[in-house]
Amino acid sequence: MKEFWNDRYSQQAFVYGTQPNVFFKQELDKLQKGMLLLPAEGEGRNAVYAAKQGWNSFACDISDKGKEKAQKLAAANKVSLTYSVGDFGSLSYQNAFFDTIALIYAHFPAEKKEQFHGLVDRYLKVGGTVIIEAFSKNHLRFNSDNPKVGGPKDIDMLYSTEEIQSDFPNYEVLILEEVETELSEGQFHVGLGSVLRFVGRKRF
Repeated sequence: MKEFWNDRYSQQAFVYGTQPNVFFKQELDKLQKGMLLLPAEGEGRNAVYAAKQGWNSFACDISDKGKEKAQKLAAANKVSLTYSVGDFGSLSYQNAFFDTIALIYAHFPAEKKEQFHGLVDRYLKVGGTVIIEAFSKNHLRFNSDNPKVGGPKDIDMLYSTEEIQSDFPNYEVLILEEVETELSEGQFHVGLGSVLRFVGRKRF
């Protein structure tokens, strides 16, 4: 998997663009600035946007090529990121440290998804916010019709509202919905897709 993402990010172009994800931007802009973590952040478009708004942006990804691109984008925007390379489960962050954690198209292997959601909960402060946008389990037919829209072909890596409710039971649900939306994010998120969106506030 690391080789796949290194290969994808090795090209000069930013393959998902340089602008933040629309839903992430919309929800982040509602929050008080603080400490932000973006697992599976790739080339850094969301972390750089947040840093420009005054957030202390932490990011991680399994791809060192992703980190190189993110640092390049941060330098071009005159901001700094704290970016770690590695599998999210192998990295270590301080418990209850982050005010917000965002998973933007962070499609983890099925056997790690629940564990990684548990880490998100561990690293988030009480009262902190989780933001998720990812492809839903109903997205497979959209990907079949139009491969350019992207997304995993393994249904177990995709998201459902039931999984979110199960993995984040101690959260006040501010948004939890599955929607069809037109994506225009670089080369690999282009076209109509089915996405799941979640915003939750940690209660305890």
